[in-house]
Amino acid sequence: MRKRVAHRRFGAGGQTVTEEATGGAGPQLRKTVVLVGMMGAGKTAVGHALARALDVPFLDSDEEIVKAAQMSVAEIFARDGEPFFRARESEVIARLLSGPPAVVSTGGGAFMAEANREMIARLGVSVWLKADLELLWNRVRHKNTRPLLRTPDPKRTLSELLALREPVYAQAQITVEAEPALSIEAMARKVVAGLEQWPGAFGPERQEG
Repeated sequence: MRKRVAHRRFGAGGQTVTEEATGGAGPQLRKTVVLVGMMGAGKTAVGHALARALDVPFLDSDEEIVKAAQMSVAEIFARDGEPFFRARESEVIARLLSGPPAVVSTGGGAFMAEANREMIARLGVSVWLKADLELLWNRVRHKNTRPLLRTPDPKRTLSELLALREPVYAQAQITVEAEPALSIEAMARKVVAGLEQWPGAFGPERQEG
């Protein structure tokens, strides 16, 4: 049985395990892992931990858009509107998927576009970080960087967005349930466990030297 890639970084119970302790380099990621889900689901934090565990780059589609535009996401929404932002988002995701295997965090609305879903399924592996309304709200309620929540009743808006998006997120190739008590590292381990069951996610073990 192939050993888990996560064991190069995380051992049972969360302790760190070195490559030497597990017998050298492990299987190599062959497809870019694309994290999808609602704002507040933990895509950035879990994505960083996952990228470290898999020894691949971490990329954030929103950050790539911000760098290109030299404006924040909220400023892009305000000046150019959501359709413009979504078009740039699709372009960035296509570019990131065309590069070497990595972990990519996407904005909450990215997976809603059918073209993006098809592209991700063809070139990568989509992972839905699934979280319930209360967990999401507790994570985003004190942040003012979410343009879609700038409404008179942001929690209701979040609830409506969740109801709209969940059936689409459910089309992701892998679903990982978030829980309030789970650490970021534990969530990363759950993602790795899901990836190990997905054919083609990992290639043969890397050779030393």
